[in-house]
Amino acid sequence: MSEPRPITPVILSGGSGTRLWPLSRSQRPKQLLGLTHPETMLQLTVRRAQGPGYAPPVIVANAAHADLIEAQLAETAVASGLLILEPDARNTAPAIALAAFAASDPDDLLLVMPSDHVIENEIGFRAAVEAARGVVEGGWLATFGMTPDKPETGYGYIRIGAALDAGVYRAEKFVEKPSREVAETYLAERRYAWNGGIFLFRAGSYVDALERHAPQIAEAVRASVVAGRRVGDRLYPEADAFRRSPSDSVDYAVMEKAERVAVVPVEIGWSDVGSWDALHEIAPKDSDGNVHRGEVVAIDTSGCLIRTDGPLVAAVGVKDLIIVATGDAVLVLPRGSSQDVKRAIEQLKRDGHVTLDRAVV
Repeated sequence: MSEPRPITPVILSGGSGTRLWPLSRSQRPKQLLGLTHPETMLQLTVRRAQGPGYAPPVIVANAAHADLIEAQLAETAVASGLLILEPDARNTAPAIALAAFAASDPDDLLLVMPSDHVIENEIGFRAAVEAARGVVEGGWLATFGMTPDKPETGYGYIRIGAALDAGVYRAEKFVEKPSREVAETYLAERRYAWNGGIFLFRAGSYVDALERHAPQIAEAVRASVVAGRRVGDRLYPEADAFRRSPSDSVDYAVMEKAERVAVVPVEIGWSDVGSWDALHEIAPKDSDGNVHRGEVVAIDTSGCLIRTDGPLVAAVGVKDLIIVATGDAVLVLPRGSSQDVKRAIEQLKRDGHVTLDRAVV
């Protein structure tokens, strides 16, 4: 019997991570930071899918981060793969298409993962990937649905349909971020999963679906890869062709429209670390519910996330705050309101403030 075809991790590393300002910035976004571990989010993602059964990774990233990404990959000792450098940010559907068109064989299995998510149960994750292999080799597009444990309104949902294989189901429909009332009904029904943005499919299956449902993206990205420039392990897609691609997410462009989409429900300790609140939720806490990192003094303080990569932070008699300090900026807001960081970002953009782009000092 022949060996199973190896799975190629495709790691999307083009995000800017502004919801974790002031630590995450355009020059060094959150996937290139050590937020939950001494290693960076990108390094942890690369390690998650390596070893027997896995091919070297393909990283799709912002060209501005190329040197930093290569340096971080070198520290992992993972076999080097292909670094595809986007000339412009065009969202996830074109980013994944770059990897699919660059694949050496349309039967290559692509495991698409964001570079900035946490998965605590990596054994369970690998088992879920193997569970999806059969339907994927048969031409299905598979996604991994995170079992919800609260009525979250910040994620999209997937309705779980009929069984296709052991642990694998038809994805009946994709649902936009719901109201709290609707999210509560989804939680009670137990037939919905969070859309975690992790996928497994054959390169050819994705290309076929893209050509059918988003032909302008397929045409532009194919042209950019064909006319692209390969320098060592780097692929530079042709910029003008790539910029002709519409900017669209893989969910809107493909997954919500394709006929054969499967979902594998999983409980793997997943978080997208999409806010400071999310980081407080998953991080180890002291007996008062505080999360500290850096030089922090906390007295009569509870339920806080206090992180400093710069000056000493002393907190006295406060509770349920997020306090994040760097060498040139300090963020303070109530815990539970960390999505409001975007209001600060909007003001800084209006002011043209340097802390949006300047590397953390």
